[in-house]
Amino acid sequence: MIAFLRGTLLQRSADSVILDVNGVGYRVRIPTTTLASLGDLGTSAELYTHLHVREDDLSLFGFITQDEHDLFEMLLSVSGIGPKVALGILSSAPPNEIRSAIAQGNLEILGSIKGIGKKTAQRLVLELKGKVQVGEEIAELSPLDGEVAATLINLGYSAAEAQRAARSVRGTTLEDKLRAALQYLGG
Repeated sequence: MIAFLRGTLLQRSADSVILDVNGVGYRVRIPTTTLASLGDLGTSAELYTHLHVREDDLSLFGFITQDEHDLFEMLLSVSGIGPKVALGILSSAPPNEIRSAIAQGNLEILGSIKGIGKKTAQRLVLELKGKVQVGEEIAELSPLDGEVAATLINLGYSAAEAQRAARSVRGTTLEDKLRAALQYLGG
């Protein structure tokens, strides 16, 4: 099994990179968050990897941190979640925010992720709620913050942006807090 790669970044595309490791080019599919963390072409890169084996395909998935890698493998343990969907989940938000949404049972945020419907979001919560460990820096959303985040998601913002905005602004009513969150996101 290939658990780790260190090499020179040769090519990059929207969802993968080619890493030259001692003259062998490995195509590694990565979340967009990892792509943003990698350096320029020709620089050294290190990735924790997961080799996904199917009857007709071998695919290598890479992550900048062990934490992303571990969450990816945990997502794969959920029935109906394959590597492509798990990669999409990791591309949507940082690992702690994903864990937080699962731990809180926040179906609005999970269901807003591309490739995740309501039933898959429910399955994620059901199968992983007791397994995920959320960092102490991620506090649960209050009911008002949850409503603000859900509304922002319905307006087209990502789950990560919506949660961050809901936590960052003050307001006593839904309208006040939503107005402040939209201003926060707009500028």
